[in-house]
Amino acid sequence: MTSFPSTPPGTATLSRRTALAAVGAALAAPWVHARAAGLGGGRTVTLVVSYPAGGGADLMARILAPRMAEALGQGVVVDNKPGASGQLAAAAVARATPDGTTLLLDASSFAVNPSLYPKLPYDSNTAFVPLAVLATFPNVLVCHPGFGAQSVKDVIARAKAKPDDVAYASSGNGSAQHLAGALFEDRAGVRLSHIPYRGGGPAMNDVMGGQVPLFFANVASSLGHIQAGKLRPLAVTSAVRARSLPDVPTMAQAGVPDYEVLEWNPVLAPAGIAPEVRTQLVGAIRKALADSEVLGRIRALGGDVFADATQASAGKFIQAQQAQWAKVIRDRKITVG
Repeated sequence: MTSFPSTPPGTATLSRRTALAAVGAALAAPWVHARAAGLGGGRTVTLVVSYPAGGGADLMARILAPRMAEALGQGVVVDNKPGASGQLAAAAVARATPDGTTLLLDASSFAVNPSLYPKLPYDSNTAFVPLAVLATFPNVLVCHPGFGAQSVKDVIARAKAKPDDVAYASSGNGSAQHLAGALFEDRAGVRLSHIPYRGGGPAMNDVMGGQVPLFFANVASSLGHIQAGKLRPLAVTSAVRARSLPDVPTMAQAGVPDYEVLEWNPVLAPAGIAPEVRTQLVGAIRKALADSEVLGRIRALGGDVFADATQASAGKFIQAQQAQWAKVIRDRKITVG
């Protein structure tokens, strides 16, 4: 029988340490691999927001970012880059490396700008890949309580009796409120007087002060004034009634057919993004939107999560919005000047 030399002192302990180290390395390997395989090698994802802090797009970004970070397993930060109706942010993202770490979180102006501005610093149809539409938000047509109109039919009757006499305020030429009013004129067959302001706040204040009778207001920003009796709601601009204003009819119910105006927030990536990275981002966004806290916060703002948060449906929705507003802008000869 062959005899083997005895194990030298300390060798067994060394072997156990080596084995434990090997097991630890094996357990750590998947984590290391996952981090290396993350978007941009695990670098922080930046949501470039096209409007200032505190606005609707910014609020959506800050609701989305933490849950999206959890889904991706890497950091997600918000970078506000306001200016030129979203063009500055969009141009910056269009130039970014398409590795999934720089994304654009915009507003409904993304679909308006191609028709409103003669030249953009990017091509809306080729510079980006739509990832998702996060949520939609209706506006509400409100009037000063002293205006006398109790319904949309009253507004239409007064406008038909005196064309161009009934006025509505907006946050500026080419703004969401301006376009909502222009579409209302087309669908209702009336002529209103448009009064542009420098921002929604001053416009809202003058309507509450009685200087201008009508305003297509954001539901979230006007809800408190409606509840306080400072504004009278006449109709919401969505196809269904707003959850926060269940007693207020839609435009169709109020007598204006084929009328729907929504504010919404898309997330887009630079063109050239790899299909697997795009899929990963879409999955993270969908997981974030399914979170009950995210859902509750969006509803508290008066919105609803987009019905089908997929890349294909987002692209179709954006194209439909572009076509709708291109016609209104062209037919009404709307400019930003």
